[in-house]
Amino acid sequence: MSQTLTPEQLSQLAGRAKSIRRNIISMVTEAKSGHPGGSLSAADILSVLYFAEMNVDPAKPQDPDRDRFVLSKGHAAPVLYATLAEKGYLPVEELFTLRKINSRLQGHPDMKGIPGVDMSTGSLGQGLSAASGMALAARLDARNYRVYALLGDGELEEGQVWEAAMFAAHYKLDNLTAFVDFNGLQIDGPVDQVMSPLPIPEKWQAFGWHVLVIDGHDYNAVYDAIQEAKTVKGKPTMIVAKTVKGKGVCQMENVVDWHGKAPSREECEKFLADLEGIEEVK
Repeated sequence: MSQTLTPEQLSQLAGRAKSIRRNIISMVTEAKSGHPGGSLSAADILSVLYFAEMNVDPAKPQDPDRDRFVLSKGHAAPVLYATLAEKGYLPVEELFTLRKINSRLQGHPDMKGIPGVDMSTGSLGQGLSAASGMALAARLDARNYRVYALLGDGELEEGQVWEAAMFAAHYKLDNLTAFVDFNGLQIDGPVDQVMSPLPIPEKWQAFGWHVLVIDGHDYNAVYDAIQEAKTVKGKPTMIVAKTVKGKGVCQMENVVDWHGKAPSREECEKFLADLEGIEEVK
């Protein structure tokens, strides 16, 4: 991968991602429930999308020409909420109302109540269908916005994902770029043991997508893949991002139990301290 981001940009993205991770851990701890593992694994991807790529403006959350993002694995809402707060859509202090009565921040994203959320998600498999519809709408409306979606690797076990894959390829939706957060774990264990979706790149290629395989924690790799996707004509792009569940907190990394478990107050303090030691730039 070419080094397209400047050292200053890399430092800024690493700082954003660290702040996002810090808030993920803190808000899930405060809620006493949530999904930290798969939120932490996706933080670097969202950092690049929201702070180096997407045309979005928190002052104009309904701008018809904005780029769209769909969190298809909606249970990873903490990473989206933390990113939106980092971008300025939400006050940071609101993050700590996660999953509480009368909070806008439900356990899964709600497009009707939260600025910056383009699709309500949570029923796995549906997000890519919605994103594909948005991409087709852009073409029909003669608008130039791009659509991005993030899927979980366990989510690939849902049949609707592959219906959407056929749809997007059939309609040649080259304004659609999707990511698979390939951290190898789902709620019941390793994805290759629960109901294997492997080999992932070859499946998307067979469905007619342009496919890239990258390190999902390498900011240059994520950014370069997005740029390559924008040059592809006549087919959508799938970026298979190899990631680590619980990335940034060594006690959580690659531990399936942290898929949907909140840290205790004591664990939260340890995890936040652990985060301070992560590498700033990659």
